[in-house]
Amino acid sequence: MHIGLFFGSFNPVHIGHMVLANYMVEFTDIDTVWFVVSPHNPLKKKESLLDQNQRLHMVNLAIGDSDLFKSSNIEFSLSQPSYTINTLAHLKEKYPQHIFSLILGQDNLPTFHKWKNFEQILNKHKLFIYPRPNVPKCDLEAHPSVILTDAPLVEVSSTFIRNSIFNKKSMAFFVPEPVWAYIDEMSFYKKKRI
Repeated sequence: MHIGLFFGSFNPVHIGHMVLANYMVEFTDIDTVWFVVSPHNPLKKKESLLDQNQRLHMVNLAIGDSDLFKSSNIEFSLSQPSYTINTLAHLKEKYPQHIFSLILGQDNLPTFHKWKNFEQILNKHKLFIYPRPNVPKCDLEAHPSVILTDAPLVEVSSTFIRNSIFNKKSMAFFVPEPVWAYIDEMSFYKKKRI
């Protein structure tokens, strides 16, 4: 099976994530998308994240009973900060029967050469790239492992949602319905700007 790995903090998961995952399953040769919840992105301050289990729970609420998507907490048990190359090696060992590709925003390409062992990732895995606004072209787009998709340009961000909730705005239609109900019930993002 061809698994698309969609890494993210998902703080919170929103409709943009779901739209992109849906696109990858329907319009590429990816069979299913795994949402890999990152406990700590090396490029983000850990303090700004909700607890990893709460973010994983929101991803599970967003997925519901869909067979197209699955959540993964694989990085919760790996050494932190999480590096993609380590996660890929761990997944390949655990699921040797699967092919793993990465689903990434176009804004990741200009700095992809800074990722740990990026050449090894490119040699062993495909990168399915979704468009992001105002990203300059980069040489990596021509790499044979890089597949540029025509996924819709989604300009919703978790930061926008968090800041809007902090400012007492309803984000009911920006996140899947059960996720919004959980955010509201738990009063997430209301107390301080993160």
